[in-house]
Amino acid sequence: MSQRDDTRDGGFDSYVEAVLDTLAEGPGRPAVTTAEGRVISAGELRDQVLRLAGELAERGVVRGTTVTLLTGNTAEALVARYAANLAGARVVGLYEGMSPPTMAEIMASVECALLLVDDRRHDTAEELGKIAGVPPMLALGPAGFAEDVLAAAAGRPARPMGGLVGPDDDWCVRHTGGTTGVPKGIRTTHGPYRQGLDHRFAGAGDPPRFLACTALAHLAGVFIDMTLRQGGSAVLRHGFEPGDVLATIERERVTHTWLLPPLLYRLLDHPDLPGADLSSLSRISYGGTAASAARMRQAAEVLGPVLYGLYGQAEAQHITEAGPAEQTRTGSGGHLTVGRAVPGVEIAIRDPDGTTLPPGERGEVQVRTPHVMAGYWKRPDLTAEVLRDGWVHTGDVGYLDEDGYLYIVDRIKDMIVVVGGHVYPTELEELLLSHPGVARCAVFGSRDAESVEHVHAAVVPVAGRRPSLEEVREFVTSRKGRLYAPESLHLLPDIPLTAAGKPDKRLLRERLVG
Repeated sequence: MSQRDDTRDGGFDSYVEAVLDTLAEGPGRPAVTTAEGRVISAGELRDQVLRLAGELAERGVVRGTTVTLLTGNTAEALVARYAANLAGARVVGLYEGMSPPTMAEIMASVECALLLVDDRRHDTAEELGKIAGVPPMLALGPAGFAEDVLAAAAGRPARPMGGLVGPDDDWCVRHTGGTTGVPKGIRTTHGPYRQGLDHRFAGAGDPPRFLACTALAHLAGVFIDMTLRQGGSAVLRHGFEPGDVLATIERERVTHTWLLPPLLYRLLDHPDLPGADLSSLSRISYGGTAASAARMRQAAEVLGPVLYGLYGQAEAQHITEAGPAEQTRTGSGGHLTVGRAVPGVEIAIRDPDGTTLPPGERGEVQVRTPHVMAGYWKRPDLTAEVLRDGWVHTGDVGYLDEDGYLYIVDRIKDMIVVVGGHVYPTELEELLLSHPGVARCAVFGSRDAESVEHVHAAVVPVAGRRPSLEEVREFVTSRKGRLYAPESLHLLPDIPLTAAGKPDKRLLRERLVG
């Protein structure tokens, strides 16, 4: 079995070792509350990780092995990730929105040696088992479709291990989403991730109690790592349902949670919000997609000074933060600020020729940060496009103001090129959300047989309202000009979201346009 080796990599301690050290300091305190209400102590969580890490090492998981996780928001998912990383492996997460063939392609591309599946993914596991070349599968519980590796590990001693990875080893390969094809794999190494783990978010609580109601395979998992490292605890829900989130915050005395803006809007619109006791909640971190200035003003009025906007991406991690006092700060285009650069991060706005632009002028957001990705998995061509001369080319259009506040206009690739100019979907979405008949929306483009692009607006109406295309076009034209007026309006009961919680514009385009 692999044991600690302090002679390698200067005795580097990984993020998992740091979390386990904190868990060992207070073994009796609660660390994780599952969606079923089971409370796992810090000592129990630590021992489960050590036992499973030993079991995985016994089965051949070593430094450089790839272990893939098909898991939800469960304690077993946390234990599996920590154990695989502790044994030296890199981890890859598979997401709900992926088809089994795409999952199989991803596992083949990252040379996966072992697939760990939780007992809530029985059907997907069976589908994967029918595909040739899928790696050996182990279950994280008594699911019946594969051997229960947790049961096998339960009889092992909780023997400390570590020192098996260095700062330049991958701890994960995070894929960028998508439901078909093999998406880009973003390599994140142990060194930068461990460095960022001790960052303390203002208002998160002392100790923090974090509610994970979005996928652990995304940013919620990062927040849990930070929470546990800082002596806090995590509350898990299997997914986001606004009424359940409000009840959980009240019942569990949650101090901090993470939401994408579309989910925050659903929380604001829920009838239980006025009567919910949210007095324990001191921080809502939000980000991942553009936020509406109008709706965030509403959120600040209703929820109080608990909102913190984050801007970042997997290639560069945390780039900016906007605190409660900045939730009404807007730029020249009416865009809500995403804040100023966090310590250690530089931001420049540049044109396509690489010229740095002055405040107020739009260009690509480029950042220099110590938390940069190692590159895209086996894609040196894509890596060279994004990482140039030490700068990450984010692919976002934005501008800075005189005080260093950053404003994001849209993704360069999402820009719709129409006759007469460019339409940025985020700007049109922001405007539509100020219409009294619009609760939620998503704007996307389509291309006809002659390669002419057209603007579409998918809208969830306010209860009792049914805005017409003519009404919406007039509303947009009078405020932003005819260029931005959508050619098609699609009224929907809800906006579909990707596994990452963002509006699924590709799915909307397929369903509504074809």
